[in-house]
Amino acid sequence: MEGPSVTPTPNETAKPHFRSDVTVELVKHTASDSDVLWAARVSTAGEQSLEELNKDPERSKGLINYLMRDRHGSPFEHNSMTFFISAPIFVFREFMRHRVGWSYNEESGRYRELEPVFYLPGGERKLVQQGRPGKYEFVAGTPKQHQTVTEAMEAAYRRSYEAYQDMLAAGVAREVARAVLPVGLYSSMYATCNARSLMHFLGLRTQHELAKVPSFPQREIEMVGEQMEAHWAKLMPLTYAAFNNNGRVAP
Repeated sequence: MEGPSVTPTPNETAKPHFRSDVTVELVKHTASDSDVLWAARVSTAGEQSLEELNKDPERSKGLINYLMRDRHGSPFEHNSMTFFISAPIFVFREFMRHRVGWSYNEESGRYRELEPVFYLPGGERKLVQQGRPGKYEFVAGTPKQHQTVTEAMEAAYRRSYEAYQDMLAAGVAREVARAVLPVGLYSSMYATCNARSLMHFLGLRTQHELAKVPSFPQREIEMVGEQMEAHWAKLMPLTYAAFNNNGRVAP
C-alpha cells in the first residue's frame, strides 16, 4: 500500500559531502561454530547440548574442515548475521545480484529526501583498465587522471543534486526527482545472510592469495566484503579457517 502523500520540504542548506570509504557494521547475529556442529551432528547423534558439542575441540575442528572440504553445505546455513552497510548505489546494484540466502532492506528515495553524500575514488584507487575483457588488470592512474576524475565527478554531483533540490522546491514528488541523482550517491541498507551465503559472496567479491578460483571484483564492493569478512572471522573462527584452508570455495 502506498504511504500518504506528503509535500516535500527540500533541504536547502545541504551541501555535497564526498567520501572514498564504506561503512560496514555488524548489527546483530546468532552465529558461531557451534551452530555448524549442532546442525551436522544432529543427523547422526540426535540432539546434543552445547557442552557436548564443545568438549572435543580437535574433533570439532576436523568435522568443520571435512564439511567444508567435501562441500556438505547445509550445516553452514543455521546461523544469521545482519550488517548495516553504507556505500555508493552502484555497489548495491552489484550486491543484490546475490539473492540466495540474503535479505535486504535499503533506504527509500520515495519517502525521504536523500542526503548529498557522494563517492570519490581515493588516491590509492587504481583507475586504468588494461587488457581485454576476461583477462585484464587495473593499474594506478596518473595524478592528472586522478584530478580529472575528481573534478568531473564533483561537478556532476553538484549539478545533479542542485537539479534534485530544484524539483523538490517546485513540488515534484521525491520518487520523481530522485531520477536525476547518480549511482555515486551513497545509500544504506541492512543485509542479512548466513555463513554459507557469505562465503559465496566472498568467493566472488574479494581477491585472496588462498583462493583456488580467481576473482576480479570491483574494488568498492571488495571494500565492503573485506569488512564483512573481518566481522565473520571473529564470530566463527573454525569455519573461517576451514574456508581459507580449502581454497575459499563455498560449500
